[in-house]
Amino acid sequence: MSINQGSEFKKGLHAGISIAIGYVPVALTFGLLAKTTGLSIGETVMMSMIVFAGASQYMSLSLIALGTGIVEIILTTFIVNIRHFLMAASLNEKVEFDRVINRIVYSFGITDETFSVAATQPGKLSTGYMFGLNLIAYASWVMGSGIGFAIGAGLPATLQQSMSIALYAMFIGLLVPSMKQGVKVIFLAALAACFNSVFTMTEWLSTGWAIVAATLLSAVLVELIEIMKKKGKVSGVE
Repeated sequence: MSINQGSEFKKGLHAGISIAIGYVPVALTFGLLAKTTGLSIGETVMMSMIVFAGASQYMSLSLIALGTGIVEIILTTFIVNIRHFLMAASLNEKVEFDRVINRIVYSFGITDETFSVAATQPGKLSTGYMFGLNLIAYASWVMGSGIGFAIGAGLPATLQQSMSIALYAMFIGLLVPSMKQGVKVIFLAALAACFNSVFTMTEWLSTGWAIVAATLLSAVLVELIEIMKKKGKVSGVE
């Protein structure tokens, strides 16, 4: 690494400190809930290392607790994280040209938070900056998950079992801020819940596939409604 890249790497680390601090409580909670769900510390840390996506990891814990199959879990995680393609494509235009392997490595570390920080920086971003920014966030999340698991292992068995309710509280905590941004999110969540309830109660689909189908159907329907509304406005103007 050149002197210039080393300086950019430090800038990235500095920019990511606030993200790392913010990740700690969420990562600790994930590790604790992973313990109560039945994962081992190795599985918990490995999930954070390989997946590195908070919302998807929490969702995976819920699906694992329900006994969902691996294919359904992978598909659900893919759907939830599909927005990362857009974020990576956007940053590709902002980061300096570099070898493909370097871009692959730092693109793995892109999250909603690191994307927000990187996207608001003025001018072109260097590879060193992206490595520093993503590394400190990644390290915070992975270590926090392991520490959270260790804390959970030290809790009484009764308290560990009762912590499963925190998983649903976390989903509510993730959903409410988004609901404040517009009716679309509320409608999307309600529609997905309705589809999932129908599929589950009628036993048309298993629990895992019901979640996947409900997510896809609700997203497609909401977007179709949005497209129709936009067309209607255009026609009204004309």
